[in-house]
Amino acid sequence: MSTDYDDNLESDPGEAPKSKSQLKRDMHALQVLGEELVNLSPEQFKKFKLPEALHDAVVEARRIHGRGALKRQLQYVGRMMRDVDPAPIREKLDALRGQSRQAAAQLHRIERWRDRLLEDGDHVLEELVARHPDVDRQYLRQLMRNAGKEKLANKPPRSTRLLFRYLRELMEVV
Repeated sequence: MSTDYDDNLESDPGEAPKSKSQLKRDMHALQVLGEELVNLSPEQFKKFKLPEALHDAVVEARRIHGRGALKRQLQYVGRMMRDVDPAPIREKLDALRGQSRQAAAQLHRIERWRDRLLEDGDHVLEELVARHPDVDRQYLRQLMRNAGKEKLANKPPRSTRLLFRYLRELMEVV
């Protein structure tokens, strides 16, 4: 009977064999990688080119809701991951995480601009116009004025949201 440990002893004669514990850690890491694939949004998952069997196993795991069944399916996905080179999958997952961090940072920058416009007014507006000459000053001033009125009247922040959307569109063009 040949086990993964026995196969490891035969595969690289010049290299020290991996311990059984190390092999288990490696297999667990592949299972965790498979879980990350299962937890991706449908749009993100479409970006991955996976072998058909692994793709089907991940799709099936996304469909399962029972705890025990999901655990077994995730173990199966982990076994399927053994036949695939995990490096490209890890790289793509890291890139997706980086994109979401960049997107969050961009939203924070836009929020800061919006807050500064509402607090400091014309001084910040001139700074924004210097950075983005295609800004519609009149529309921005109107949104700023309406946002202040809404805040004083304890109304929903409709103009504040519109200001955020306008800034987001303006800064995404750049």
